[in-house]
Amino acid sequence: MRKRDHNVLTNAASLLVCGLLAGVVVAAAAFPAVAMSGLAAKAGAETFGALPTELTVARAPQISYLLASDGKTPLATMYDENRRDVKQADISPWMQKAIIAAEDHDFYKHNGVDINGVARAFVNNQGDGGRQGASTLTMQYVRLAIAYSATHPADVVAATEDTSARKLREMRLALQVDKEFSKDEILTRYLNLASFGNGAYGIYAASQVYFGKPPSKLKIEEAALLAGMVKAPTTNDPTTEAGYPLAKDRRDYVIQNMVDIKAITQQEADAAKAVELKVLDKRTPNGCVAANVNSWGFFCDYFYRWWMQQETFGSTTYDRERRLKSGGYTVVTSIDVQAQRGADKAVRKAKSENSKEAAMVAVVEPGSGRVRALAVNRQFKLDDPKKPRNKISSDPAKSRKGIRGNYPATVNPLLTGGDGITGYQAGSTFKIFTIVAALEKGIPLSFSMNAPQQFRSEYKIQPGPAACPGTNLYCPTNSGLKPGGVQNMWTAFAQSVNTFFVPLQQQVGAENVVSAAKRAGIQFRTEEDLTLEKGAHQWGAFTLGVSQTTPLDLANAYATLAADGKYCEPIPVQEIRDPDGNKLDIANPRCEKRFSTEVARAAVDAARCPVGDNSSTSKCGSSRTAAVVKGIVDAPVAGKSGTTDSEKTAALVAMTRQYAVAGIMADPDWPQTNVRMLHKEKNGINPPVYETLRDAMKNKERIQFEPPGQKISEGDQRSIPGVSCISVEQAKSRLKDAGFEPVVSEAKVPSSCPAGTAHGTSPDGRTIKGGVVTIQVSNGGGGATPGNTGGGQPGNTGRPGGRPGG
Repeated sequence: MRKRDHNVLTNAASLLVCGLLAGVVVAAAAFPAVAMSGLAAKAGAETFGALPTELTVARAPQISYLLASDGKTPLATMYDENRRDVKQADISPWMQKAIIAAEDHDFYKHNGVDINGVARAFVNNQGDGGRQGASTLTMQYVRLAIAYSATHPADVVAATEDTSARKLREMRLALQVDKEFSKDEILTRYLNLASFGNGAYGIYAASQVYFGKPPSKLKIEEAALLAGMVKAPTTNDPTTEAGYPLAKDRRDYVIQNMVDIKAITQQEADAAKAVELKVLDKRTPNGCVAANVNSWGFFCDYFYRWWMQQETFGSTTYDRERRLKSGGYTVVTSIDVQAQRGADKAVRKAKSENSKEAAMVAVVEPGSGRVRALAVNRQFKLDDPKKPRNKISSDPAKSRKGIRGNYPATVNPLLTGGDGITGYQAGSTFKIFTIVAALEKGIPLSFSMNAPQQFRSEYKIQPGPAACPGTNLYCPTNSGLKPGGVQNMWTAFAQSVNTFFVPLQQQVGAENVVSAAKRAGIQFRTEEDLTLEKGAHQWGAFTLGVSQTTPLDLANAYATLAADGKYCEPIPVQEIRDPDGNKLDIANPRCEKRFSTEVARAAVDAARCPVGDNSSTSKCGSSRTAAVVKGIVDAPVAGKSGTTDSEKTAALVAMTRQYAVAGIMADPDWPQTNVRMLHKEKNGINPPVYETLRDAMKNKERIQFEPPGQKISEGDQRSIPGVSCISVEQAKSRLKDAGFEPVVSEAKVPSSCPAGTAHGTSPDGRTIKGGVVTIQVSNGGGGATPGNTGGGQPGNTGRPGGRPGG
């Protein structure tokens, strides 16, 4: 802060002011409305020289701006007071001259206290001309600075009450401020603090609210209007019918004063007065319900909830909210405009905002955890309780009471969880975690087994439809009650074979599958899920996706695998800067390695199968649950579909190296819905997911997934012994001795071997140690040459979904 030189006369005047103000006479002149006895007592007890000279200046509340990831597209603004400090160079010279003309003609001549003004006030206030003040711009700045630096409500009152003590303190501090700051600094600070009405604090907000332009672009007539408002912003409000003529008169008064101080010519003044007074009355939007695009409110709300959890911004939620709404931050969020617009369009194309079914899509960037889009076919706003427009809840119990549901409008975190939103079942998308757990146990992708129509597990459950008849053992089946046949991890995942994954989970331990899901990013929010997690060894249906999750958690879990096993905490920000431009580290990704690179790559390799892509070894088979994804996205893809009992929810994950997209369709109001959630249909969940991914990938590089190593894919390969033309029992014994699990095919094949004997095996040649080898039985009708003629794996006629997960 630079000190300005004072000439002899000015310094002498300052000393005179100090002396006079210490006495009763000048006090009476300046403050005739105050009882003389009270002022004299104050002046006698506390001399002017003993008044405080240090002004504590705290930064006034500043508006925070939320931008999209491109750093320019507005997302939302948040504030307690709509203010953004600007430098003098960013304020129109007309505005600087106008405020002087309106408030303090001698601003550049006095030392913070205008002696002549005090004298004029004394003379005027002795007559019948009404009360006249003597506050300079510097004194007004002091008053505002004290109020904004107050730490207690009583201090704010003391800073603004109409008492002699307050005015004496202002004068004393104004003299000191005038020594420490240049006139231009004082003027700029004042313009950044002053209130201009309609929620506009400071010149930046005022120029935006009333004229929709930065303060550097203000014209003479615009500057004069704003300068005329600071004295009485409510009375001189040009946006009201009563205030408009008063505001115009005040504007013209200030314009003429600008002539008086030689800031403009009379010709310029006449031209400015002739301009019709037009204002925008454009209050700056505040909060997520006033997001730049309404549907982006769900992402904005996720950001707000994230911010409120960060201790960096304060030890209490109150402190964190004040920092957000008063800290003047510029937040570049992670929302990808291209991805978000694609998601918004896709979910509304599938389901209207008036549909009870919520089509929810979340997009996460692998390797950073940055949330790129959150979309649902809902409006982000509160339903007006006086004029409600939301539909009656789909939950029969609530419907009978006339309680309204969460559609078409809601502010509940449907996609991210919280405030009672615990998530939705995602079905067979959870089978990926069984693959991960098996790979971590050293079981390769080529591990095969014969998947029956119904599997009698060792998991104990309550007797019921999911148990084997007459037992308490969990007995899952495949969709359509069809057998799965001989499957490996590639084909079983492609076809979503329940009776492959439940026994595989049983083999590796359900607790290890649950652990894999949690490490990938799945959270448990319900008491039921948290209880089952404690006894995870017996959580038999976990692999079929019976626990609740959110689209965000599901997308992030798959993103962990796409990032070679690097988990990143979901984060809605890309960069945060404080008002001084300093970058905050809290916006940096928070990642850690949770799976080996080989395990992650092998799991993704299997996940390419369900969505129509090919694994690096092309062992996906021909049957896939969501085969169209690859062609529509036109990029290397991986993912999985999922369905639950009676198709109460439907889910799909589809991802590239750059984006992981998870979609869930459910009824948030009534999880036990009687509506069938669809997959492949145009109003199902699949189109919103792959259309979102397609749009996000426009003009993006096509990056191939890295293939896993041979060991984790193929395992310990062994030669299959020949069994041609020997008895089936001999063939079984020979295969067992070689370390394989023999299965006899029910179908007979043409062969020159005697009928009922072994014709060959499938696969033939080599396969994994411990793997299933199918014995092909001859029909004795001649034809194929005996031997291990191969032929690949039998297919599965099941569709996506299953009981209870698909």
